[in-house]
Amino acid sequence: MELKTDRLYLIPLKASDLDIFHKTNTDPFVRKFLWDDQVIPESVSIDIINEVESKFKEEKWGLWKIVKDGDYLGYIGFWFFFDEKLPQLLYALLPEHTGNGYATEASRKIINYAFEKLNFEYLLASMDKPNKDSVNVCDRLNMGLIEEKEIEGKPTLFYKLINKNYSP
Repeated sequence: MELKTDRLYLIPLKASDLDIFHKTNTDPFVRKFLWDDQVIPESVSIDIINEVESKFKEEKWGLWKIVKDGDYLGYIGFWFFFDEKLPQLLYALLPEHTGNGYATEASRKIINYAFEKLNFEYLLASMDKPNKDSVNVCDRLNMGLIEEKEIEGKPTLFYKLINKNYSP
């Protein structure tokens, strides 16, 4: 299930990626919005990696490493949040790799995979309202803002993209 864009390789995360995955999750830039600025214990990253490997085996989706020219940039994929019917789009880039269009490029590939290979009816993305970079990515992906609600005391935005070729 490796995917390729013009500049990037998307490679399913696996147990051997635990160190880079956990370092990404605990990076101050990443954790600010993704983890509500909490430093998560390694056990959480281990649980997620185990779940990712299971999801890839059973459902053909999970989280992929984003790699360019052999360098790890972050990760992208789908994950369940807020009791939604379908998993949401999720990405995390290390700060030194932001501002280059990688999140948008990788997201486009993941969206195409979700719609063409997995036949997702739609795709959601949610983010803290102050996360302007993610808002801009959603705008570039032509995702529409569908809702703003307060979750755990924080304004959270929900974006949605409909699969126009969906067939139940």
